[in-house]
Amino acid sequence: MLKITPYLGILVVLVSILGIWYPILGYFVLGVFATLLIISPFKGRWFCGNLCPRGSFNDFWLTKISRKKKIPKLFRNLWLRWFVVILLMGFMVFRIIQTQGFFLKIGMVFVTMCIITTAIAIFVGVFINPRTWCTFCPMGTIQRQLGGKQYPLKFDKDKCINCNLCNKVCPMHLTVNEISHKPDCIKCSRCIDVCPKKALKF
Repeated sequence: MLKITPYLGILVVLVSILGIWYPILGYFVLGVFATLLIISPFKGRWFCGNLCPRGSFNDFWLTKISRKKKIPKLFRNLWLRWFVVILLMGFMVFRIIQTQGFFLKIGMVFVTMCIITTAIAIFVGVFINPRTWCTFCPMGTIQRQLGGKQYPLKFDKDKCINCNLCNKVCPMHLTVNEISHKPDCIKCSRCIDVCPKKALKF
């Protein structure tokens, strides 16, 4: 992860709270969306593990009060994930159309989306695991679709000693020490940093 990653979570708080009085802050959400669309075709879900404000909020803030249970497989189901994409995107487009193009009102739509998704992320993050939301986040699902095969994590089985440290630190609860396609890897590099045999790399 980047040095700035742990501090990006404050942006979620600012948009979700101050955005109620300053709707223009909602356009930050649009900026995030545009950024990940640009990055994902080349690096998959790299944005999620390095630049995502909510990911940072979940990892470094929410983790302090989370029950840290295993993320249920249900949330990884692609049918559920695309349903969430269609539902939230449909709601957002519907609200934007209703605003009749007023700049600040459109900003408020983005603020509302940020509040709703943050509330869901906090709920599942506290009662299950900090990164639970990230398993079915619409933005993560879209990034997976656009660049799930890009910038893959490479595993050298011959170097592996099966210490499972990589699996323990993976925030997405992926089985890291196996040779398989991992489109939901968020490229946070925690597994690489903790591996005593340097069996992992991008």
